[in-house]
Amino acid sequence: MSTPERSVTIIGASGALGFALAVRLAVAGVGVTIGSRDAERAGEAAARVRELAPRGGAVDGLQNAQAAAAHELVFLSVPFRSHHETLTHIAHTMRDGQLLVDATVPLAAAVGGRPTQMLGVWQGSAAQQSQELMPAGVSVVGALHTVSAEVLGDLEAALEEDVLLTGDRRADKRRVAAVLDEIPGLRCVDAGRLEMARITESLTALMIAMNIRHKAHTGIRVTGLPDALW
Repeated sequence: MSTPERSVTIIGASGALGFALAVRLAVAGVGVTIGSRDAERAGEAAARVRELAPRGGAVDGLQNAQAAAAHELVFLSVPFRSHHETLTHIAHTMRDGQLLVDATVPLAAAVGGRPTQMLGVWQGSAAQQSQELMPAGVSVVGALHTVSAEVLGDLEAALEEDVLLTGDRRADKRRVAAVLDEIPGLRCVDAGRLEMARITESLTALMIAMNIRHKAHTGIRVTGLPDALW
């Protein structure tokens, strides 16, 4: 496993999953820059993270485009209805060598449909749409589609689940795994090329359906894997 990067950007940390990820990473000592369309809102989210992780990594807030340029690793967790707009807004500030980690899921709820149904994305998945809209030299990895925001955000909750990573370069997925493995209880698994994001994203709808049926917060654990994954 490579050495984890000590600072990351999270765009969409005013939402449940992005905020939970910011708190968990800050607690682990990772510096976090929160991005939002509104710099004031980003600052408010950063202040809330600092309250929950007072002895953690440094946390600040910036407007999306500035936040996207701040670090080499950029997490994106926005509703699908905002996905294209956010990407086009940050693309001009991103540069060669940066890595975008996309947790977006094209759920039908984005257009008033059911959260257990998926929207069709002509590129194949939200992550593939991201890759198309990013500048050349910026790679995309899909991640965190099966992780419960509520459980991730509960610092008292013990995590024991896998994060399925999709991407066209194993080195990129290794970089993401090095950071996410800083969160106790998460294990990153290489789930194949970026085209497999169409499957990992659709698992969100499946998890929501199970959560509704069983009144639970489910996760995924893959069995039969070797001890050394990276």
